Amino acid sequence: MAKRIQFNAHGGPEVLEYVEFTPKDPAAGEVQISNKAIGINYIDTYIRGGLYPVPQFPSGLGTEAAGVVTKVGAGVTSIEVGDRVVYAQSSLGAYSTVHNVPAEKVALLPEAISFEQGAAAFLKGLTVHYLLRQTYEIKAGEIFLFHAAAGGVGQIACQWAKALGAKLIGTVGSDAKAERAKQAGAWATINYQTEDIAQRVSELTQGEKVSVVYDSVGKSTWLASLDSLKKRGLMVSFGNASGPVTGVDLGILNQKGSLYVTRPSLNGYINSHQDLLSASHELFSLIASGAINVDVPDAQKFALADAKKAHETLQSRGTQGSSLLIPE
Repeated sequence: MAKRIQFNAHGGPEVLEYVEFTPKDPAAGEVQISNKAIGINYIDTYIRGGLYPVPQFPSGLGTEAAGVVTKVGAGVTSIEVGDRVVYAQSSLGAYSTVHNVPAEKVALLPEAISFEQGAAAFLKGLTVHYLLRQTYEIKAGEIFLFHAAAGGVGQIACQWAKALGAKLIGTVGSDAKAERAKQAGAWATINYQTEDIAQRVSELTQGEKVSVVYDSVGKSTWLASLDSLKKRGLMVSFGNASGPVTGVDLGILNQKGSLYVTRPSLNGYINSHQDLLSASHELFSLIASGAINVDVPDAQKFALADAKKAHETLQSRGTQGSSLLIPE
């Protein structure tokens, strides 16, 4: 018997249950993975809470983990039993000791990178890759705004921007988080609790503002993000931590400078196994070289059975960087 986290109704962390289940053998094109470390991502709270409804109950949760392949389905030739692997785009159910995943969604994990590093970095790192390298390609010396710079995605973005020679302005919610973002490589920080975001962006850029804003916060930062953009700038809205942006009058884009807006997701950029391999190769190279550090504090490693506590901690804004579930 294997164990997993499931839920039978949308709601708060209290709906999460730790149960036993019998894994099915992997179908054709799938591999079965014994998870060694499981990534926790903010999108998991959206799914649990119902912002992104699940197709049926009971439902598993989570899409990211790293582990060892224990079974291989028919037709799989690129992955073998015993391979160290990582994945971030599985069907829901990665919060488990065993999970079946399409082989095309799995990448081999280099020996230089631990299971914990892989699970902590893969979804967030692939997200930063498509944001900074594809949605809008950040160039050396470029100044740009990135919200929630002390979070899991934000800290990787700070480090990646530094590796590119770019100047990331990161928004944060406290002086302590500002220090973490700067340590990770942020060029400058803005404490949104005490500072006006758009005003500070203008000051930091000598009135020029920025060509691109990356915003995972959503509703509460929407206008400040638009006001931070120069004419014909790009607003990249990729999350809803404060609630979704709704009821947008497109005329506001005209009023604020003929702006562009996009609402991307990882699945819009990683559409094939080759896409996955290309992006993961760049990410793994930066981790292996030390340019990106994704080591997780012990206080943010939770037993799989403690998924409720992990979600409560994540939503309390009490975490820094990535958090993990560790199967027993």
